[in-house]
Amino acid sequence: MSQQPRRRLPENYMVIWVDGNMDMINKDCHNTLAQLRGVVNQVIPCTTAEECVQQLNENPEEISFVISSGALGQHLVPSIHGMAKLNAIFIFCRKKEHHQVWAQNWPKIKGVHTTIKHICEKLAIAIKQYNQDHISVSIVSVNAGVHAPPPVEPTRGQCIDGNKGTK
Repeated sequence: MSQQPRRRLPENYMVIWVDGNMDMINKDCHNTLAQLRGVVNQVIPCTTAEECVQQLNENPEEISFVISSGALGQHLVPSIHGMAKLNAIFIFCRKKEHHQVWAQNWPKIKGVHTTIKHICEKLAIAIKQYNQDHISVSIVSVNAGVHAPPPVEPTRGQCIDGNKGTK
């Protein structure tokens, strides 16, 4: 039995990964990017808070998820937290306890993590939740041409007895 590739829904969101120490030549950086792209197609790397804000402003129609280093996050989060299209922020750092102190004041921060694996897990959950919350549902009747009779409403002073068929 052959395994078919996993299908993804069309994406209308992006992930911005912002870290001042990002070095795209570094093997660990490529590995992190590959893991993120395993969850979402569009990952935009940024090295400054300004680049991140610019990306968010240039793509206002897309729902965004931001992964920020702890050091940049402290300065970035106050600038972006109020943006309507920003769904969630994840902090990726080495000093979890230190960054949890300030991060707890921002509801869109969905966690402070020390591994990309944990961020990918939480990001996948956040995206799944977003998709469930925003799925379009259309209900179309199979017998669209057949109309049900209007409900019978008793007039004042009358009562309908469904068991006996009398008024």
